[in-house]
Amino acid sequence: MADNGNTAAAAMDYPEHERTYHGFVKLIKWAIILSVITLVGMAIFLL
Repeated sequence: MADNGNTAAAAMDYPEHERTYHGFVKLIKWAIILSVITLVGMAIFLL
């Protein structure tokens, strides 16, 4: 591809991307844990 002078990729803030990624992983981890606890509780009390 031709070089059009776009340097957006070079100016990315990688520490911020990593912080956002780790926050997302933490959110998903806790969502899964909460879902498992809910399902176990439902299995115990509703069956």
